[in-house]
Amino acid sequence: MPLHEFYTTPTLRLVVGPTASVDTDVLVLPVFAEAEATPLDLPDAVASVMVAMRASQELKGEPYEQHWLRSEAVAAGRILLLGVGPSTAVTPDLARRLGTAAGLATRSRGQARVAIVAGGALQGEPLVRALAEGVTLAAFHVDAYKTRDRKLAALQSAAIVVTAGGADSLADAVALGSVLGEAANVARAVAHEPPNVLTPAVLADRARALFAGTSVQVDVLDETQLHEKHMGMLLGVAQGSVNPPRLIVLTYAPANAPANASGPVLGLVGKAVTFDTGGISIKPAENMDKMKYDMCGGAAVLGAFHALARAGAPSRVIGVIPAVENMPSGAAFRPGDILTAASGLTVEITNTDAEGRLILGDALWYARQLGATHLVDIATLTGACAVALGRVASGLFGTPDDWRDAVQGAGTRGGDFLWPLPMADDYKDLLKSDIADMVNAAGTRYGGAISAALFLKAFAGDLPWAHLDIAGTAWADEPKPYQPKGPTGVAVRTLIELARSSGSWA
Repeated sequence: MPLHEFYTTPTLRLVVGPTASVDTDVLVLPVFAEAEATPLDLPDAVASVMVAMRASQELKGEPYEQHWLRSEAVAAGRILLLGVGPSTAVTPDLARRLGTAAGLATRSRGQARVAIVAGGALQGEPLVRALAEGVTLAAFHVDAYKTRDRKLAALQSAAIVVTAGGADSLADAVALGSVLGEAANVARAVAHEPPNVLTPAVLADRARALFAGTSVQVDVLDETQLHEKHMGMLLGVAQGSVNPPRLIVLTYAPANAPANASGPVLGLVGKAVTFDTGGISIKPAENMDKMKYDMCGGAAVLGAFHALARAGAPSRVIGVIPAVENMPSGAAFRPGDILTAASGLTVEITNTDAEGRLILGDALWYARQLGATHLVDIATLTGACAVALGRVASGLFGTPDDWRDAVQGAGTRGGDFLWPLPMADDYKDLLKSDIADMVNAAGTRYGGAISAALFLKAFAGDLPWAHLDIAGTAWADEPKPYQPKGPTGVAVRTLIELARSSGSWA
């Protein structure tokens, strides 16, 4: 199934003018907790209904509250009153979620066109961009493989409606929001593919197709080339599967940049275990179907490059995606094996389900060989991180502190909640081995996310490096008004923002 069947990016436009005359199927009016904060550019017939609903306490303006109205006073005919909450609490994150909620609600009514009024506290470029991004996210189809009984219509077009001022800059904000939303949908689409479809080789083919004709160069290393580069950890994880591994390399350079240009080179490394059984250290059967999502880190890198191909960045960016399948078989690697990394370090295998750090280690080393000066790796790495931070925040590790802070700042601006966790030297004993340079998994249940991060640091060399553990945030188990069950596209915005803001950290 092609990626585009998981989403249909709606045509987005900025509309300047009266809300009542906007040509759309659904007109979305934001309703704030304070009655006086709600935009009043409304026909009297609509405004009077809203006043009556306020008076009866039926309409309170609580976040994501929804009320549907029919009115011939507006061209749309259908009006969705969408609760925002207090006007003082409006942020781009909230605006993004409101955009998604509006789009999903429109689709749930079988409608294909939506217009969202950016009035009151929802005005300005950052909020307009976030609304556009959010409504684009709403176009993702979690039920793309269904042949019947699809619950949501396809979203074909969306408009952000403003009453006056700054049309050119706001139109640019809408366009960028569309790019960012589609980038996240690319990551979600890749992650949502079933593992019998998306093998490592197919993932590489998808990357080639995704970037054909763009400014992003794609190179793919097959198993023969991986052997030539002595990537013993990546190959060790892959050896139990009939589906051979691939290493996908993406390269973005600004227009007219010389090949030998000096300056920062951002290296993005994303884990792509297209299915993870745990190998010989096999996982419990319960929820193993979710292990198709063990490649969300690699999907995030693909999504970020999709945006860079369209919106650009001031510096070079390299993406390295190690793609494998971790399966148990007579050929699988075993607890007790010793693998030799491409860097030369030896690793005693104590748990074959700690496979992500192995493939990332070789990929981090390779990103260094390709010229990366700053590194970020992204992975659904440890259940321990999900236990520590739940489904809300992603774990953030990194050195030095100013680079970790730069990555966290990019996450904050982009809309990803990243929470720093410690990497004190006292934790290093968790990785000691009697017979190799290190073990791949600590022999204790405590500090699992930290020991995994320390393992990765050993392959980052002396470069500024950060690690995002998205095991708890890569997919949603419970639907919300702004997020259906399934892949979330987490970290895509962080990576895009980091690449586009290289002038602030280089």
